[in-house]
Amino acid sequence: MNYRYIGKTGLRVTPICLGTMSFGSWSDEKESFKIMDKSVDFGINFFDTAELYPVPPKEKYAGETESIIGRWLKGKQRDKLIVASKVAGAASGWFVPPIRHGMTAIDKFHIKTAIEGSLKRLGTDYIDLYQMHWPDTIVPIEESLKAFDELVKEGKVRYLGTSNDTAHGLTKANETSKRLGISRFESIQNNFSLNNPRFLDELAHVCKEEKISLLPYSPIAGGVLSGKYNGEFYPDVARFSEYLKSGDTRGLAQSYRFVNEKSLATTAKYMEIAKKLEISPVTLAVAYSKQFDFVASTIIGARTAEQLDESFEAMNLELSDEIMAEIKAIQEDIMYPMG
Repeated sequence: MNYRYIGKTGLRVTPICLGTMSFGSWSDEKESFKIMDKSVDFGINFFDTAELYPVPPKEKYAGETESIIGRWLKGKQRDKLIVASKVAGAASGWFVPPIRHGMTAIDKFHIKTAIEGSLKRLGTDYIDLYQMHWPDTIVPIEESLKAFDELVKEGKVRYLGTSNDTAHGLTKANETSKRLGISRFESIQNNFSLNNPRFLDELAHVCKEEKISLLPYSPIAGGVLSGKYNGEFYPDVARFSEYLKSGDTRGLAQSYRFVNEKSLATTAKYMEIAKKLEISPVTLAVAYSKQFDFVASTIIGARTAEQLDESFEAMNLELSDEIMAEIKAIQEDIMYPMG
């Protein structure tokens, strides 16, 4: 196994991380256990979750994903796995999370409340990587980082990360940690895929210069890069098909961002490249997302254990310079299909 390190930490992780946001909604507990068992059998040692999961976010289900993982972890050798979780982002951000009565913030109270809940549900004494799910536009980053640093000092968290952040946000947080002499964000978990290469514009430079690792999520663009939306009809059992039917404002916005004329056009071109390489489009997409030197581990997900196979095939696949040049040409021809 070709392990990689997250940031400047001792966290030695597999190039593929198991994302768990479907556990408790799209995947019942039995199937979730099968997904985790299959991942560990394959060699995956890195799991990512959040207090807000499963998705789509609902108050009555929040925390169920961590609870399922906690029940699975019983009897397992905890120190063989790298477990990451997240404190829900601030209500001042991109949407109001349906937990703690919609009053969330990245302040000391909510960080402390969130970590205690996650530790209890996961049935563990510590979390290897604890992340801010998205930034707080009100609470100063100094306050947030000091609260996170206390968790590290208490031994409840080994290392820290951020998610859904900007180049400005990551840089400011990093410089603040340096100034205060406290624990920093060692990773950033952002959307990054063939259809969404925006990370390469600015954030990649910050990560390389500061040795902060990207943990890409949605490497197959929410399933779009599998090609399943490129047929005459959208599949019935699929995230954005369900979101479109729901009429939920946030779900609709996500659907139109991921599934649109430009994203389907680029997907068709990537499917041709995959066909030429005699691999699945999913394998191509996952391989691309972990291709870069600033990436520690790319986060995959699945509703069923069987869906893992095509992603796992990318574990040791490195795309040639010629293929990367073809991909870049597509990205320059059809720019930013996800906006």
